[in-house]
Amino acid sequence: MTPNDPRLPPRIPEQLWEHPEVRAALGRRSPGGNRDIGGLLSLINRRTGTSQSKIGAAVGLEQGYISKVMSGQRVIVSIDVLERIADGLGMPDAARILLGLAPRHSAWQGSIDVTATTATLEPARRPAESPRVGALLLPDLVPATPRNAQEDADVRRREFIGAAIAAIGLIQQDAGYFANRQSRRPVGDGEVDAVREMVSTFSHMDQRYGGGHARNLVVQYLVSNVADYLRGTFAEDAARRGMFSAAGELSYLAGWMAFDNAEHSIAQQYYNLAVGLATEAGDAPLEGHVLRAMAHQAIDLGSYRRGLDLAAASVEGRRYQLARPRERALIGVVHAHALAVTGQKPAAARALTKAEGELSDATDNDDSERSRVSFFGEASLAHETARTLKDGGDILGAIREFNRSVDTRKAAAFARTHAVTLGYLGSAYADAGNIDEACATWSRALDAMDGINSGRTRQVVTDMRSALSGYRHRGTVVAQELDGRARAYLGNDLVATP
Repeated sequence: MTPNDPRLPPRIPEQLWEHPEVRAALGRRSPGGNRDIGGLLSLINRRTGTSQSKIGAAVGLEQGYISKVMSGQRVIVSIDVLERIADGLGMPDAARILLGLAPRHSAWQGSIDVTATTATLEPARRPAESPRVGALLLPDLVPATPRNAQEDADVRRREFIGAAIAAIGLIQQDAGYFANRQSRRPVGDGEVDAVREMVSTFSHMDQRYGGGHARNLVVQYLVSNVADYLRGTFAEDAARRGMFSAAGELSYLAGWMAFDNAEHSIAQQYYNLAVGLATEAGDAPLEGHVLRAMAHQAIDLGSYRRGLDLAAASVEGRRYQLARPRERALIGVVHAHALAVTGQKPAAARALTKAEGELSDATDNDDSERSRVSFFGEASLAHETARTLKDGGDILGAIREFNRSVDTRKAAAFARTHAVTLGYLGSAYADAGNIDEACATWSRALDAMDGINSGRTRQVVTDMRSALSGYRHRGTVVAQELDGRARAYLGNDLVATP
């Protein structure tokens, strides 16, 4: 390519990425949690004189699309598009981290490999369980000159968590702090219990108020306290495994909260870290739990094939066999959903029946049931079953199950999910042609969203406005009243709605 070739990345001075205004634009989000990519591109346009057409050519997007992003008419949430923009503009790693993307040139690549269990492999060649599924692709962290086994394990553990945390951008100022810091006293069961209790507290907060409410607190606790424990010495190996497992649950929760708040790139990075921590802990059920969440995210983003690969990995081997009934029911129903969206209805029906059986075997007084699945009961199973039926084309069955979910859930404790379920139920009524029932249900959903900060509830409201657009333009009073409430809820995110 010649120097004037429009496909070349715009010539952006390196120092521009360090400019306070640009750094602020990289990290800025709307109240809805969306990245202000339009503001960033506008800054680059003004400060470098780079035209919209050249920016578009460099990142592989049409000028019209770039123009709408810069004017705020379009909001970018696609991970692939964010990656394309970062690569096309030649962003350094420090800028990528602020944008919520993994560094390009770091030795640590925060991704998982599901190729060993993809359904495209011949059945005869498919292993019963691939150890690579869900494994973080880490550099060889074992020292070249062997010492004793315990010393090697300690060094590997410290380097593992330091590389992982630095890579996903939890630390921006001084990654070396965690590379050298170590807990001053042995870590035992008491510290493990404390971390698990904090995970439970944060989880309840997420269920009530949504993932956008307190994720920063979760991240701060992971960085300022738990990372210290992981670098410490342990009274016994059981405590070491327990701490890595608890840290994995905390990282999973940070990922889930980011997913719930539509911060999908960030969510994937926390999920990857969580799988690596679970593997280090030897906690196969936790691996399955996180892979299930990744499958959930992939399905919601329309990546159905990848969602099925991840869901299949979550129910594979020890991940499923060693899990307790409640957790098996949870990962099983997501597997059913993945089968449904890929057109495998009979297999999806069998997976639903199996998940129902697993939940019926669960007991409330089973201490071995981790708090991470304590939320999953009849209401949650009905919610996921309804989504599976709806995506499989059974609208009436979906309405029945969504109603069962609404009727059996403790709405105050699980307000975010309750609001989302009502929103999905309203959409199912609309799909069935019952617009009066849809409006009544959406009104209840908006009532339930008071105080909730969640990307999923915002998406429910956005979809509701889209479904009602024809009715409100005809002057239908109920539709106009709902639209007014929806606009108030979305606030500054309204640019992303029809």
